[in-house]
Amino acid sequence: MCDDNTVNDNEQYLQRAGRLSRRQFTALTTGTALSMMLPSVAHAVAVTEQDVKIPTPDGTADAYFVHPAEGAHAAVLVWPDVLGLRPAFRAMGKRLAESGYVVLVVNPYYRNSTAPVVPEGASFQDESTRNRVLPMARSLSPETVVTDAAAFVAYLDHQSAVDTSRKIGTTGYCMGGPFTMRTAAALPERVGAGASFHGGGLVTDGDDSPHLLVPKMRAHYLFAIAENDDEREPDAKNVLRKSFADAGLPAEIEVYAGALHGWCPPDSRVYNEAQAERAWSRMLALFDTALA
Repeated sequence: MCDDNTVNDNEQYLQRAGRLSRRQFTALTTGTALSMMLPSVAHAVAVTEQDVKIPTPDGTADAYFVHPAEGAHAAVLVWPDVLGLRPAFRAMGKRLAESGYVVLVVNPYYRNSTAPVVPEGASFQDESTRNRVLPMARSLSPETVVTDAAAFVAYLDHQSAVDTSRKIGTTGYCMGGPFTMRTAAALPERVGAGASFHGGGLVTDGDDSPHLLVPKMRAHYLFAIAENDDEREPDAKNVLRKSFADAGLPAEIEVYAGALHGWCPPDSRVYNEAQAERAWSRMLALFDTALA
């Protein structure tokens, strides 16, 4: 997950690369600009989108719901990164729906605030942003993730756009990476595929480490790992590989060269389009087989 090491790594990268100023970056990561940054979907289908409210044991969660305008399709539950549900994740959710999936992008911080919890153009590099989101992120627990996941999947399964004969997929970014694993382990009958992008805390020394949940899963997996995350935790990928191999579950686990933690969302200051597109294509390939 994002921490001081991430901030330092990314700041050094931005300085070396001579990246955009904060004002330029903010201008490029607002509303319409975000959708223009993402490559278009070949043979995109027309979609329907709306903001929805979902009851949970702890209240009412707000979320972005988008799906093909016609027919019933496999569903995907999207857990955002530490900055939460915002225009970048709406754009990513819509893009996935245009590829033929029913997509629910959730606000994991609904107990504290409706989305978005940060202004457009906010960066984890900024201390004020970190001071805003980290207390909310730390208030989440394995238990809250599981109860939320059950509520979100139940919501999806009651939507006419969802083909309930097909398995559900789940994706997670940064802190959302381990959330996908807890979702897959808690709902093994429904979750058939999971994808973690620069996920943090996938392998820990704790008794509640996400990797210990693999035997409870039935999902096929993709782990797209940032190079600097791998440098700090070089054994994590090997533990994941062994865990999935021992469980007899397919898992594609790869370190993405030159990609820093946070490289996938288009509003990230370390967004790496080439590697983000490669990770996106691997996710679509996973869903194409595991959610068939």
